Amino acid sequence: MSRKKPVQRILKLDEDDLQALCEAVDAAILDGGGFGWIQPQGRQVLARYFKGLLLVPERMLFAVRLDSVIVGCAQLVRAARNNEAQAMCVTLMHLFVAPYARKQGLGTLLLQEVENAARSMGYRVLNVDVPETQTAAIDLFRKAGFEQWGTHPHYARIGDQTVSGLFFTKLLDNARPATAEAPRMTQADVAPAEYTSSSSRPLTLYPAIDLKDGACVRLRRGEMEDATVYSDDPAAQARAWCNAGFKWLHAVDLNGAFAGQSANVPAVRAILEASTVPMQLGGGLRDMKAIASWLEAGVTRVILGSVAVKNPALVREACRAFPGRIVAGIDARSGHVATEGWAEVSDMQATELALRMQEAGVAAIIFTEISRDGMLEGLDLEQTVALANTVTIPVIASGGVGSIDHLAALRKAADQAPGIEGVIVGRALYDGRVSPAEALKVLA
Repeated sequence: MSRKKPVQRILKLDEDDLQALCEAVDAAILDGGGFGWIQPQGRQVLARYFKGLLLVPERMLFAVRLDSVIVGCAQLVRAARNNEAQAMCVTLMHLFVAPYARKQGLGTLLLQEVENAARSMGYRVLNVDVPETQTAAIDLFRKAGFEQWGTHPHYARIGDQTVSGLFFTKLLDNARPATAEAPRMTQADVAPAEYTSSSSRPLTLYPAIDLKDGACVRLRRGEMEDATVYSDDPAAQARAWCNAGFKWLHAVDLNGAFAGQSANVPAVRAILEASTVPMQLGGGLRDMKAIASWLEAGVTRVILGSVAVKNPALVREACRAFPGRIVAGIDARSGHVATEGWAEVSDMQATELALRMQEAGVAAIIFTEISRDGMLEGLDLEQTVALANTVTIPVIASGGVGSIDHLAALRKAADQAPGIEGVIVGRALYDGRVSPAEALKVLA
């Protein structure tokens, strides 16, 4: 196993990381670590807490590792979207390092990474409060340049003791407004194929299986009349992608997207039976019955596209019924959202819809610039980075990957936009322009 970066934002937790995180929290609570709980909670309670936390759009989780094992964490919490007056502020909460991993500078590393993330997302003010009993944390914040602005005399009650709390704030210099346009990505920013990111946060590669009339196809710029057929056996293609080492599959019912209801049901079911990894499915899912049907059939996540614009109430209902399993597909032409299988273009900006979907509770956003889709000319990194730095939920890039250099450029862009979680690749994989092994290596 490759050595992981000491500090990283956590977008998903595997079982090993979840176990390590729960153990670290319980150890910190026993040591009086100020995580909020007074008594250790045990694996079940903590696992439920952290899994739920990852679904909350307003919260970002960061972890610090020692020898690749999580030994501490911190959270960034942004103001609710209706609190425009404090949109420039973000709050740091629950920063701790387990007692068995202290005195190695990990708290400082964790705090620095959280600060850098807040700064890169455009926040201007970082706030934190801490009980007076946490002298090491207080010392850490003061050394990092935080200014104490107040004291709460009745901050917490621990046993029969009332504990005061200290309130700190720090102005983040060189910050840009959260709504400012992201810097334009130029050819000089594109990394060569051998590029290796300084961040070891892996990006997920989602091989695309686009279905038209029961076959695997790829479109150019979303035009159904300009389709290339790559396989008439979707199940065999799914097995091939699983055997190549991909951890997810991305399937779209193209006929369904235009018709407004699932149209490639046998093909999708064949893929589900053949695959050994999770699959997300989009295309024609316009009501709760269709959403529930596919989730019950074995689809891990469903992608809601046109309905996100035309029926946001359904998105909210689906997110409440199936937390963590609803993804918003935002397809745009020159920044304007397209619907009905890309046949219609609305007046809504992609960033506006992304914020609405975040409020609705979707687990992630798939962003596609239609003019690049299937053209092999590279992702629209400018729009992708801007979107990822606008929302606090994961963003999956899509549309235009044609070479390993394009993936390397995304890998580099993800360092300035921590919200980028992965990328969907279609034609370049089918054509052999990008090999699965090389792609997975670049994105690791």
